[in-house]
Amino acid sequence: MAVRHHLIDRPPAAVWGVLEDPTLYGEWVVGTERSRPESGVWPEVGSSITYVLRVGPKEVTGRTVVRRVERPGALELEASGGPLGSARIAFDIRPWGDKTLVIVDEHPLRGLGAALHNALLDTVLQIRHRSMLTRLARLVEERSRPQA
Repeated sequence: MAVRHHLIDRPPAAVWGVLEDPTLYGEWVVGTERSRPESGVWPEVGSSITYVLRVGPKEVTGRTVVRRVERPGALELEASGGPLGSARIAFDIRPWGDKTLVIVDEHPLRGLGAALHNALLDTVLQIRHRSMLTRLARLVEERSRPQA
């Protein structure tokens, strides 16, 4: 299981502002691009988005479905990447003073990723999460600059 955290220099409402915009998904999730709403109203339970997932030189259409949402503290997603299978990605969003502590917990559910799940895969996920959370923080901080 890969768990990582990041302190974002904005309040939880600013983090939610980015998480709730399905068109921004490809900007902060590593390896994805061209995200768009697929069904429902993101991020209501059962709503989904699609995007292009890059695996080396290959492109695969990915789909993410909201499985649980409890504003302002939790968002759980199931991300499917075709032959790679699917993964549960849970975000724990906590106020931390005037900032936000975001904890991400990801593990494979189905397919190749679940069959090959091991400590090496968790290490790769840790590296991916570091980059993803840094991107998320940058996007949140850019979109909600404090007023002077």
